[in-house]
Amino acid sequence: MSKNDSFPVGVLGAGTMGTGIAQLAASAGHPVCVYDNRRGARARARGEIEKILTRLAKKGRLTTDQSAAIGSRIEFVDGLEPLGSARLVIEAIVEDLGMKRAAFRKLERLVARQALLATNTSSLSVTGIAGACRHPQRFLGLHFFNPAPLMPLVEVIPGWLSDAEFVERASSVVQSWGKVSVLAKDTPGFIVNRVARPFYSEALRLLEEGVADAATIDWAMREVGGFRMGPFELMDLIGNDINLTVSESVFQAFYFDPRFRPSLLQKRMVEAGLLGRKSGRGFYDYGPKAARPEPARDRRLAERIRDRILPLLINEAAEALRLGVTSPRDLETAMTRGTNYPRGLLEWANQIGPPEVLSRLEQLQAEYGEERYRPSPLLRRLVREQKTFQVENDD
Repeated sequence: MSKNDSFPVGVLGAGTMGTGIAQLAASAGHPVCVYDNRRGARARARGEIEKILTRLAKKGRLTTDQSAAIGSRIEFVDGLEPLGSARLVIEAIVEDLGMKRAAFRKLERLVARQALLATNTSSLSVTGIAGACRHPQRFLGLHFFNPAPLMPLVEVIPGWLSDAEFVERASSVVQSWGKVSVLAKDTPGFIVNRVARPFYSEALRLLEEGVADAATIDWAMREVGGFRMGPFELMDLIGNDINLTVSESVFQAFYFDPRFRPSLLQKRMVEAGLLGRKSGRGFYDYGPKAARPEPARDRRLAERIRDRILPLLINEAAEALRLGVTSPRDLETAMTRGTNYPRGLLEWANQIGPPEVLSRLEQLQAEYGEERYRPSPLLRRLVREQKTFQVENDD
């Protein structure tokens, strides 16, 4: 699979992620087959792609001919069989282990022996899905971020039995599509969804405790923290149902480690249908006449909020590094390119100073008496040895 090889690509699932991946692959010159067994899903996806390509042409980002060519390369099919000619099949169906395993059992009988099989799961075990395959060596995770055509990062996740040759081929393909790839171990949440959990969970706890309202916490993390979006804005954008599902999945996968405990407040919001932008109301009201609440623009309060959330993010990054989830460089890349953090968490820790980060965590653990705030042994070791995090250069 070379960069100029326009081999056929199959996409299983015509939801938001599947549609975005299909558009991305077709834009890179590949003929794409898309299948979804849900009634109306293929027609909706076709209409969505046509709308997006028309809009891009009107904005001058594509010519009319380019837009038409991309659209012509995407075929929506009414069964799995046409995906059999694909040399890369990417699954993007519902986050259900049993359904994914069943899908790959069928797919594996259709595709050639050297075809790559990939799942776009964001939180399930890649190895667990691969267990349904007779040839798990050519199976891996390719975790695209939403919207797939725009977000630059792709997490490449080998299963325990994935062959290095297939992993390299997959990384080469996504890079040829203009994406930045990072390599992650097959552990719950991979890099981004693991390390980013405290951004949401600690903000929810601050809201539950009445430290500040959602607007103030968001303002604090933008104004003082430097983040592009606050946690509640981001949860509303992602969808509270999706965010909660990932949190619950990671919590369960880590055998209920308190560091990843989901929020009861968010669960109640989901039960009430307050999903965010897509439902018209979440932490904020998105109705046509709704006014955005004003934050309490208290700088000292904002610093207190930042100093609750940021150390937990750094601590989770340290744990991911300690356990070999990824390399220092890929960790920094994942958090800056996958979540648009203003800087890498290891660099941020070095700027603050590991002793200060450790002190803040120890204060929180002493105050709450919870394992949720336990400092990473790597962070303790750095402080003891008077060292900082070593971040690889990009050159």
